[in-house]
Amino acid sequence: MKNHLFTPGPVAVPEDVLLEMARPIIHHRTLEFETIFSEVREGLKSVFHTDQEVLVLASSGTGAMEGAVANTLSSGDRVLVVNGGKFGERWGKISRAYGLEVEEIKVEWGSAVDPAIVKDALDNDPSIRAVLVQASETSTGVMHPTKELAGITKERDDVLLIVDGITAVGVFPVLFDEWGIDVLVGGSQKAFMLPPGLSFAAMSEKAWKFYEKSNLPKFYLDFGAYKKSAEKNSTPYTPAVTLVIGLASVLRRVQAEGLEGVYARAAVLAEATREGLTAIGLEMFAKNSPSPALTAAFSPADIDAKLIIKGLKDKFGMTVAGGQNQAKGKIFRISHMGNIDKADILAAVGAVEAVLREIGYEFEFGAGSRMAGEILSKS
Repeated sequence: MKNHLFTPGPVAVPEDVLLEMARPIIHHRTLEFETIFSEVREGLKSVFHTDQEVLVLASSGTGAMEGAVANTLSSGDRVLVVNGGKFGERWGKISRAYGLEVEEIKVEWGSAVDPAIVKDALDNDPSIRAVLVQASETSTGVMHPTKELAGITKERDDVLLIVDGITAVGVFPVLFDEWGIDVLVGGSQKAFMLPPGLSFAAMSEKAWKFYEKSNLPKFYLDFGAYKKSAEKNSTPYTPAVTLVIGLASVLRRVQAEGLEGVYARAAVLAEATREGLTAIGLEMFAKNSPSPALTAAFSPADIDAKLIIKGLKDKFGMTVAGGQNQAKGKIFRISHMGNIDKADILAAVGAVEAVLREIGYEFEFGAGSRMAGEILSKS
């Protein structure tokens, strides 16, 4: 049975990218690697919509998140964390680990933050130095209003907007320079269609000014060292050479398709998945602002989502993600990122129908596949 990966990281990697990474390893202090790294630098700037340097770290996305905090803030600083899911919660944990004072805006899981609440918090507490948020909250399938939040923080010289874009960058537009985002991080195992192991970070000029004053400890994650090396098409420490080679291959694919094409493809796959599952009576977990990166759906009443997840794996070789924390056993999550196409989404919706029918859920069998097929056939 073939394995079909529909998790929101790691994602399915294209075969041609895997073949590129299977070539003999090269040394990272050579002109050959510098040439590849130069290509990667320019490609990342395009995907991040920025003229700033996009730093490449040998770490998971959490490494870039931690670096975003350590490189911009100082002991005792107060930060505002949007906590609407597992990864919003992580911003708070990282900040507390560095001794920062954390004020949280707790958002109901499945909902997006209201920018007005963020503005009020900043207006009422001028000591806040940064707002930390997810552009796309992977645990809930929610897209937060990053553009609107940037509109609030860019008017304040003493407040940064730090954004986790790990399931956003390369999925839908996150316009770093135009919107006025200060720090934006990404990860290789999401829309970049690579195995885990690389993370990325872009810093605005305002963020670099914060860096100059930051007194939090940093060594391996010192962004200044990465920027200095990047300008020489290198890295301060040993990079994940094979992944960087794969990244160059992925960025060529993105350039060939065009970012607008990439965004349009993700949007239609997301719509087909959501509408297909809705057509068989399933409720979407993301109530008002679903992310194009993944679909999070409630399992039917009295059916543990783990049964759906197990059925998809056992019967069809499809691996999807479950819920985390309070959503565990209540939802399942299907990714639209990575090497996923229309046929994959149509197969996934059909497989969900087959599994639910076997479990005993009553619905119009085939309605989901028909709806998904109609949407996909129009694009």
